[in-house]
Amino acid sequence: MSEDTFSLNKEALIDKANAEMETTLLPSEYTLRQKLALTCRILFENGHDSGLAGQITTRTEIHGTYLTQRLGLGFDEISEDNLLVVDEDLNVKSGSGMANPANRFHSWVYRARPDVNCIIHTHALHAAALSMLEVPLEVSHMDNCVLYDDVAFVPKWPGVPVGNEEGELISTALGSKRTLMLSHHGLLVAAESVEAACVLAIAFERAAKMQLLAAAAGAIQPIDPALGREAHDWILRPKRNEAAFAYYARRTLRTGRHADCIRSR
Repeated sequence: MSEDTFSLNKEALIDKANAEMETTLLPSEYTLRQKLALTCRILFENGHDSGLAGQITTRTEIHGTYLTQRLGLGFDEISEDNLLVVDEDLNVKSGSGMANPANRFHSWVYRARPDVNCIIHTHALHAAALSMLEVPLEVSHMDNCVLYDDVAFVPKWPGVPVGNEEGELISTALGSKRTLMLSHHGLLVAAESVEAACVLAIAFERAAKMQLLAAAAGAIQPIDPALGREAHDWILRPKRNEAAFAYYARRTLRTGRHADCIRSR
């Protein structure tokens, strides 16, 4: 006999759904290299392209090293075969070429946040436009609640982030949050997995676009904090992130423009 769910309260239904996700949603079949390369292509297809600007990194199994893209390649050119492994000082340990010198602040964030395994920094169009206003990102819609109370803010531009000063400033401003708005610059995501970072970066750009659209029409109204936190925790679950990432990967690969991203599995 099937369970009578109409007598359950909301908390019980959330717990039931979360338990079902854990057993039903399939784990990712992609390698770490493939996930990072796919993230570059996914973000390219979702408005994060800005020429050679922006960096995406993820820790490797060797302490103090991470995967990143090669300077000189756009997000749409990154594949699992042309990624670099670099150390905290940006010395190339594996691969050909050099890392973006701005990756220095990634090393600062990784040192400050042992819980972070992937960092994304882009100049996505709407996030960059919003950053010119020197205002924080406003999260006031259900779809954007994956970011609720999880966005830090740097109100003044510190300049090109290639120095240790900028690394210290950015890692301090980020604090314990997963995302950061950098005035006159762009967005930063620091998450526990490649999948989570990718999903948050897409959500950030969409939230910035929605904020610009809404603000042009009137005053943005805040949502109830308790409901915002509830939605944040509901959306930002590892299994949901994996499922969302898999969808974005399928959608990106279906375009036919990114067949060179990963080898056949």
